[in-house]
Amino acid sequence: MSIAELSAANDDIKAMMAEIGTRARKAAKGLATLPTKQKDAALLASAMLVRANAGDILEANARDMEAGREKGLAPAMLDRLLLTDARIEAIAKGIEEVASLKDPVGDVIANWDRPNGLNISRVRVPLGVIGVIYESRPNVTADAAVLCLKAGNAAILRGGSESFHSSRAIFACLEEGMAAANLPDHTVQMVPTTDRAAVGEMLSGINGSLDLIIPRGGRSLVERVQAEARVPVFAHLDGLCHVYVHEDANLEMAKEIIVNAKMRRTGICGSAETILVDRKAESTHLSPIIDALINAGCEVRGDTTTQAADARVKPATQTDFETEYLDAIISIAVVDGIKAAMEHIDAYGSDHTDCIVTEDEIAATRFLNEVDSAIVLHNASTQFADGGEFGMGAEIGIATGKFHARGPVGLEQLTSFKYQVRGRGQVRPN
Repeated sequence: MSIAELSAANDDIKAMMAEIGTRARKAAKGLATLPTKQKDAALLASAMLVRANAGDILEANARDMEAGREKGLAPAMLDRLLLTDARIEAIAKGIEEVASLKDPVGDVIANWDRPNGLNISRVRVPLGVIGVIYESRPNVTADAAVLCLKAGNAAILRGGSESFHSSRAIFACLEEGMAAANLPDHTVQMVPTTDRAAVGEMLSGINGSLDLIIPRGGRSLVERVQAEARVPVFAHLDGLCHVYVHEDANLEMAKEIIVNAKMRRTGICGSAETILVDRKAESTHLSPIIDALINAGCEVRGDTTTQAADARVKPATQTDFETEYLDAIISIAVVDGIKAAMEHIDAYGSDHTDCIVTEDEIAATRFLNEVDSAIVLHNASTQFADGGEFGMGAEIGIATGKFHARGPVGLEQLTSFKYQVRGRGQVRPN
């Protein structure tokens, strides 16, 4: 493509994205005060249409899977991309769960009276227009759209090239469901191109149309969004999740939690990547944990103590403890007590999700209080790091920042608030 042709193409994308932004801003005004029943009707119709069109969605997904294999996508990426009858049913159920949740818009968070007679309320309101940029997971199309809608926001979705056909097929169901419930036109829009120039326009804010960007994808995408975005971002870079096996851990519980935390689905951000075993539990717990992981098909990399416990363990480097494998690989280190475990998590973790396995309530409370991650668990798999498992319905992602939203980003996290002040003619004295 010549420079002139490239410039013309970029101008076309800029104009297209400007139009999408204008439409979204207009839709957001109507959505802000839309009755809950109307939003729920759109969601229920969308769920029904996802089920009715499962065959079309699977056919579209087969095209994406074939292209992904030809591109040489890693097994973890292909797993994220894959849709099955069960996963499509989970998408439909997730939409219905969001419909069943309480609408946060209009909730009075706080209310108080001032001595001068003014009544002040803090009330939940939508954020406005939310842009979601994602890569290989087509289910994000539904999760993002329905959460934004229920929280009264317009949404602009930009899926990746890997999931393009799958996402379009799901979006068609959502679009038809919203139309059936007479929602404002362009409540949810999908960017109709995989050209990266469209991402650039979203990061610029589309002429002030976007209020928030949420990236869902690999480190390179999230880093680019965080570096270039001119609007607020909810995101996490890595899911470097840890399981710490305390000296008072129940061995059978620890094995079951660890195998589930690593192997249930290795390609999700809540998958455990590092196991820390207390030195006081080394003689009783370390070898059985290694054996359970290897028997489950997981490659184990460990420090010198871990290698000495089992000849099948490969040497772990510092890089291993800094790596989000998203694969059937895990690192193990033996640590000198809970303080050392928390120091390791602080040094290598990503503030995402970390777990302690112990029967000691005092140790558990200390871990829960002092580990500064978005999600901290006691005696439970890190794979519970999910908005649906928290009872929040679907989620758009896990936020590891410390402002406004942290952890699973669900309905409440997609709202802000404003103050409504009621008076009886009060004026402020000079």
